[in-house]
Order: sequence, then structure tokens, then C-alpha cells
Amino acid sequence: MGLMDRLRNELIDVIEWTDDSRDTIVWRFPRHGNEIKSGAMLTVREGQTAVFVDEGQLADVFTPGTYKLTTANMPILTTLESWKYGFESPFKAEVYFVNTRRFTNQKWGTKNPIMLRDPEFGPTRLRAFGTFTFRVTDADTFLTEVVGTSGDVSTPEVTDHIRNLVVSRFTEALGEAKLAALDLAANYSELGGALGGKMEESMEAYGVELKDLVVENISLPPEVEKAMDERTSMGVIGNLGAYTQFQTAKAMEAAASNPGGGAAAAGVGLGAGMAMAQGMAGSFMQPQGQQQASGATPPPPPPAAPSFHVSKDGQTAGPFTMDQLKAQAASGELTRESHVWREGMDGWKTAGEVEAMQPVFGAVPPPPPAA
Repeated sequence: MGLMDRLRNELIDVIEWTDDSRDTIVWRFPRHGNEIKSGAMLTVREGQTAVFVDEGQLADVFTPGTYKLTTANMPILTTLESWKYGFESPFKAEVYFVNTRRFTNQKWGTKNPIMLRDPEFGPTRLRAFGTFTFRVTDADTFLTEVVGTSGDVSTPEVTDHIRNLVVSRFTEALGEAKLAALDLAANYSELGGALGGKMEESMEAYGVELKDLVVENISLPPEVEKAMDERTSMGVIGNLGAYTQFQTAKAMEAAASNPGGGAAAAGVGLGAGMAMAQGMAGSFMQPQGQQQASGATPPPPPPAAPSFHVSKDGQTAGPFTMDQLKAQAASGELTRESHVWREGMDGWKTAGEVEAMQPVFGAVPPPPPAA
């Protein structure tokens, strides 16, 4: 082997990327001084794309396969460097490996509630979350628009930006759909499809394809969920009339088929059906009672009857109702000089001084005249 052959063998290098992280999207080949030997072996694995960059300009792109780097398979880099065919000296270039596999089960969600003008409940706040899948389809565009001069790019750096776009486009899709809050749960697929359509153009500008964009849940405020539960209850109540008729028909059919004990059986069946219907109506209507009270303001409760404490022999007794006080006055146990007190008074007073106590003594006859 001659000296030139030995030098050529020493110049051969291997350029490849084995990714063990599972979340790296772009990786720059670490090469001292960015020098690559002519005749180096480039290995691009499945799910990867290799892109050569010369002084900031995108050059040749290599899809999966094994390549011996020569001027023949690097036409763009050869033109940029003004090489002649057969040039075999080391050259400078950056090599970026782009992961083109699918990154699945990426999460998205609204950080803050979204305002929705609902036709029934008015302005309503809601939250939403779901998942999506993405992959890089245009390595050149992705490097230009996303990577720039960065060496490595991982999924969090990309998914954060995608999440923000998804939430923004979801708000637009929700407003254009004009769906009532009660109908959102039945239209997750339609909303996901509309959202995916809006995201397609935005992602294409970054060289990224968005797939399997799913709306998993849209949560409503508690007050709206309560109203939905009440609406469901009212729907069940609306069917109780048909249920009662069904039970009555069954009871009559049973009576016709059993002439001997038909009357009793029919009565029991009809009574059970009516009782069940009334019980169901009562259980569903109970939380609605206040709402169905025709909107009239109920009368205020009657004022509480006054009651007094009485001082007897230095001890406090009571409280006594007015009827009890009248009985004590009639028996002479309570007089106008007796001291009384009730809540709201600033201290003890004689019964004769308290206006509310006057009806107690109204029925007591005055002392008899002197003989």
C-alpha cells in the first residue's frame, strides 16, 4: 500500500446519530472545527434526515441510507464551495440530524378559562384539554424557522409553542362553531377536526405535521353543570305521564286476563304505578320547588310572641309567654309592681311601666271597694 492510499484511509470518518433520549428532535454532529474528511461515511437511520449547512446556508439533504461523501452526492455543497469534481480535501460544514418520527401523546390544555357566549346561559367560562401527535416533515424549513443556530432541540421546546397555537386556534374554532354549552360534549370530534384544519396551515410554515389532534374534555363551571342536571331531571319528569298511562294499561290487561281476582290485582297494579310516578315526580321536583313557586314573594313570618322574665324573691324566673303571665296576674302572683325584663330592654322595670305588659292586666279586676 502506497503513502497516498494510507493517507486516504486515515481521512475516512463516520458520521451518524444514535438517539437514546426519545425526545430529541434535532441534534448537531459534534465535529472539531466542523471539518469533515472527504470520503467520510454518513449513516442516516430510519426516522432521520441529515442536513448539511455551509456557513449558515442549507446545502444537501440526505434521507435514510448509507453514503460515502464525495462531490458526486453533495452537489449543493460542491457548488457553494466551488469545488471541482474529484475534490478530496477535508471540508468544513455543519451536519444536523433531524428526527422525523412521530412524537405521540403530547398534551395541550387551556391555562386560563375561555369565555363563550352561550345562547342559553349567557357568557360562560370553560376549560379544555386533549392530546396531539406531531412530526417534522420538512427538515429544511424546520431548521430555518425553529432551530436557527441552536445545536440541539428537544420536544418541550417545540411542544410549548404548539400548545399555545392549539389553544389560540381552539378558541377560534369554538367561537365559529356556535355550539351551546349543552351540546359541546356531543361534538368533541367535530371540534377536533375543525381545530386540526386550522392548525395545518400554521404548522406547515414550520415544516411540522400535526396529527391526531383530540379534544378529550371540555369542563364547564359548576353552576352550568348544575343547570344541566336540572334540565335532565325535567326531561325525566316530562315522561312520567306516559309512564303512568303504561302502568294503567298493564293493570287493566292483568284484570281482563284474571276475572276472579282481577279487580284487586288491577287496583294494586294501578296504585303501585301511580305511587311510583308520584314518588319520582316528587324526588325530581323537590330541588325545583323554589324555582316553580311562580316567582311570588312569600309573606314574612309572623313576629314572635313576646316573653318576659320575672323577678321573684331575688331570683329570675322565665321566660313566660303572655298567656302564662295572664294566668299569674289572675292568681295575684304577678302584679303591676313585679319587676320584669325581656330582650331589648335596658334593665328591669315594673310590669306597670312596660307597655307590652298592659294586656296582661287588662283582664284583672281592680281591687274591691272598701266596705
